[in-house]
Amino acid sequence: MLRWKREKGGKTALLIKGARRVGKTTIVKEFAQREYDSYIFIDFSNVSKNISSLFDDMSDLNYFFLHLQTETGVVLHKRRSVIVFDEVQLKPLARQSIKHLVADGRYDYIETGSLLTLKKNVKDIVIPSEETRLTMHPLDFEEFLWATGNETGLDFIRLFLDMKKPLEQSHRKIMRNLRLYLLVGGMPQSVDTYLSNNNFQDVDETKRGIISLYDDDFRKIDTSGKASRLFFNIPGQLNHNAARYHIGSVVGQNNENTQTVIADMADSLVVSLAYHANDPNVGMGLSKDINLYKMFLCDTGLFVTMAFWDKSQTENVIYQQLLSDKLPANLGYVYENLAAQMLLAAGNQLYYYTFPDGNKHNYEIDFIISRGNKLCPIEVKSSGYRTHKSLDLFCEKYSSRIGNRYLLYTKDFQRDGQTLCVPFYMAGLI
Repeated sequence: MLRWKREKGGKTALLIKGARRVGKTTIVKEFAQREYDSYIFIDFSNVSKNISSLFDDMSDLNYFFLHLQTETGVVLHKRRSVIVFDEVQLKPLARQSIKHLVADGRYDYIETGSLLTLKKNVKDIVIPSEETRLTMHPLDFEEFLWATGNETGLDFIRLFLDMKKPLEQSHRKIMRNLRLYLLVGGMPQSVDTYLSNNNFQDVDETKRGIISLYDDDFRKIDTSGKASRLFFNIPGQLNHNAARYHIGSVVGQNNENTQTVIADMADSLVVSLAYHANDPNVGMGLSKDINLYKMFLCDTGLFVTMAFWDKSQTENVIYQQLLSDKLPANLGYVYENLAAQMLLAAGNQLYYYTFPDGNKHNYEIDFIISRGNKLCPIEVKSSGYRTHKSLDLFCEKYSSRIGNRYLLYTKDFQRDGQTLCVPFYMAGLI
């Protein structure tokens, strides 16, 4: 956001998109207070008729700014003030006005909204090209550490990764912090509840409220209920360890309407899709199979609560067992979602790869990222490891394309031949 303000100098508006409850409004208000002499905040979910009507005719900007300041009681200063359009998708004409407001050049402009509703509510407007777009994710692990009072964040962890050395006595403490992050998640409301109450049941109740909100949104965009069923089946699909999300097992026939629903779900940024790369190479988007994908939840804290959705609330004892790594269950699917979230937050697109083992089964590489002109395959293990045959065979199959190869797991850093066995808390750094 600071880079946009410094480099663009008012030549574009800043559009921040992200899932609901991810903290867009809070961070924009904080930014406006810190970086400008004054600001006007317009929340289009709760705006007066007088202000809303100003956007119906933008032919006289002097009139527009005069009345906007009169209605809000805020004095605007040329090149030292910002106007915020919160939930801008609810007022398409306000978004269309960005073109003229930016050209006028007097003030800066920041918009917030979800990508889904931004795309839906553009039927009768001209979409402005004068926008710099940023995507906001839930708090990543480093931000979670800051929130809980650990100001060092990942700086020294990054040093150990660069040196390719184990953390030894520090590893256990960091893994406990990571499991805490896995349970609380990175949704600001959940983190705030944890910091205020230090009670997992309160956190669980907060997360259930967010999940129910997302479910309501999905039912609005798809009255057939497909989106809702696909959403709630994410943990079950990953738990089956299948090579893709089996649409038919959840909603029946996979037709064009279903694909539209899935595209809308992805646009909401509540879920993320990892696509199969048919020919894994740098530029994996060129060979991605749009009909073969896995679906992950944007926040693993929400994912944990959804995994126990059959209960009216997730008991504290389950959280305590998860925190101490003693719950007698296969948590591979939880850690796979965590890896997806951490890789995505670090700026990676999600791809995976499967290939036959000769016995009517498949080997699978959980994630593939690119670094320079090389591929970095990643295999996810929920605990320790004995073998990593899929990773070895993949690297043998595409040896000329391979850079570093990683096994993400819960133990300390070590090398196993050419494979770097990396603890989960390093996932966003690889």
